[in-house]
Amino acid sequence: MMNVYIAAPLFNEMERKRNEDIALFIEALGFTTYLPQRDGGIAYDLIEESVSLKSDIRRNLFNLDYEALKASDIILFLIDGRTPDEGACIELGMGYALGKKCMGYKTDSRAMDANGDNNIMIDGCVDWFMYDNKISLGNALKRMFK
Repeated sequence: MMNVYIAAPLFNEMERKRNEDIALFIEALGFTTYLPQRDGGIAYDLIEESVSLKSDIRRNLFNLDYEALKASDIILFLIDGRTPDEGACIELGMGYALGKKCMGYKTDSRAMDANGDNNIMIDGCVDWFMYDNKISLGNALKRMFK
């Protein structure tokens, strides 16, 4: 079974809900997913709830996510927002460097480029595969990876 790592911002209720919806959608297609907010945890919450050192929690969370990246077959980068999330950009770059198949999902028309394009480094990592709705994303996953 193919495992999809979902690289996405997770800093507010709307982002976390959207990420969970995408994970459930992909799981319904027969894939397994690693969703950092669910499967690793959210650093702010872990720090607040723990007696461990903040630096230890942050390092452990980084290592957990990095191991999940290495174990994944596909990196799905959720790029919606005025600017791409820094952490998700790093996860995408790591996935690309590890030789993973990288895909993008963007339903938001905003972009920082003067021509309305994504950053060329992001587009290069996703092999120019950027999907703008769940149907096209699901069809691509099934076609390429089943």
